[in-house]
Amino acid sequence: MSKPAIIAKITAKDGQRDALAALFGQVLESVKADEPGTLVYVMHDDTKDENVIWFYELYADDAALAAHGGNSVMKSIGRDLGALMNGRPELSFLRPRAGKGLDV
Repeated sequence: MSKPAIIAKITAKDGQRDALAALFGQVLESVKADEPGTLVYVMHDDTKDENVIWFYELYADDAALAAHGGNSVMKSIGRDLGALMNGRPELSFLRPRAGKGLDV
């Protein structure tokens, strides 16, 4: 079975994308340091909507995905993230089939 992946759309409250991205930067640093099973974790700015951030995430296996779900930094700043977000994240759970640049 291929590695689990997620595409996440996160919409900030008007004018709060940079503040939201800064908080997610803390999560990114934690992912880099503490999640060896998180193979790809990339934050993107939407070029057409100034309030939207996208993430592409790829995990070594389902256990690594579950471990990311328990990220301690995300839990500790969750309330702060929620205060900057306009609703809940939109998550798409995927399994890569084929491509270039990823060992799927």
